[in-house]
Amino acid sequence: MIHVFQYHDDYYVYDTGSGSLHVADERTAKYLGGEPVCLTDEELAEIAALKAEGLLDAPETDARPIKREEIKALCLHICHDCNLRCKYCFADEGAYHAAREMMSFETAKAAIDFLLEKSGKRKVLEVDFFGGEPLMNFDVVKRTVYYAKEEAAKRGKRFLFTTTTNGLLLDDETIRFLNEEMENVVLSLDGRKEVHDEVRKTVNGKGSFDAVIEKIKKFVRARGDKHYYVRGTFTAKNLDFSKDVLFLADQGFDSLSVEPVVTEIPDLEIKEEHLPVIEQEYDALCDAYIEREKEGKGFNFFHFNVDLEGGPCLEKRVSACGAGNEYFSVVPSGDIYPCHQFAGDPKWKMGNVFEGTLDPAIRGKFANSCLFTREKCKDCFAKFICSGGCSANNYHFNGDIEKPYEITCAMMKKRVECAMRVLAARKSKEI
Repeated sequence: MIHVFQYHDDYYVYDTGSGSLHVADERTAKYLGGEPVCLTDEELAEIAALKAEGLLDAPETDARPIKREEIKALCLHICHDCNLRCKYCFADEGAYHAAREMMSFETAKAAIDFLLEKSGKRKVLEVDFFGGEPLMNFDVVKRTVYYAKEEAAKRGKRFLFTTTTNGLLLDDETIRFLNEEMENVVLSLDGRKEVHDEVRKTVNGKGSFDAVIEKIKKFVRARGDKHYYVRGTFTAKNLDFSKDVLFLADQGFDSLSVEPVVTEIPDLEIKEEHLPVIEQEYDALCDAYIEREKEGKGFNFFHFNVDLEGGPCLEKRVSACGAGNEYFSVVPSGDIYPCHQFAGDPKWKMGNVFEGTLDPAIRGKFANSCLFTREKCKDCFAKFICSGGCSANNYHFNGDIEKPYEITCAMMKKRVECAMRVLAARKSKEI
């Protein structure tokens, strides 16, 4: 498949079969896009040469991914409670539509044992401490990390840990621990004060920006060159989200992700009517992103990273995230779900870490799911980058993990084009 798109006055041609991105003149781009344009013999010869090299109109793979029995990662819901009451929280403000509770060390220990037992020959395992707010159960986080490292060492394995936090409980002790033990830390901050405070409120109903901004800055300063993301969410209330991304960059945060909200709350929900404005915002952000990199003020924006040459292997590109097959969530009771966004839904309960079993029917459903089982993806140029979208979003909005959520698809296509524009600028030494 050939995808042709225009970015301002420039034209780009992306070949899905080979993963090749080409900069083209207007006439060639329109010709490759199917418009009736007469090209010169020289231009046609150049196109033929690219096809002969397998860089244009190359056949796409239809090889199904190999789904393994080994488990590689768990998301531990170490705390089903939160010290914020964010309006858009998919997790029911941390409670997951159930009682507010903490995961005991006994349950966390059983989850680690379960992962080690089911990990097969995998040497590197992953654990994400999630909530709610994980730092509300900090003692169990610490004990779990130390236990996991000790047990992994006995088996010649090692763990990579991640924690997602809203920053309210960051202090010298937690900062030290997270920087010593976490491979990655995700810090929630939505952007400008007025935007953040509109939706991310404390338990007493006040905005939380002033309570977290300096703590997050302090953490990032101490983080050094270790991985972190400041992760925000934009809603229908801040469709001008490019300003929030740039605001965060101006605070000294150089690793950023700002995601569209996934909710059906009327005043926050992203709707089809918002897409033209959102696409303009991605363009504005892309322009500013390139300009800042030219000025030596660049930062890492997650959605503008696309590696068409050395990125994820083809098997990974067609198999999606691994939820429900090699990655699972464990809630405080020890119950297992395909991922954190399915947690608490009895239909998707797969087992319990104390029992050490997984529902074969549910696991089989996710194991058999891949890019090629998602019919709507077959004609999409972004499919080998997107991998078919989020199964949880697909289910929650369309009732089927195989039916992509169209609003997310539209935004994904736009930001992939922006990422390709950034990639082309880097390749040409423009930035």
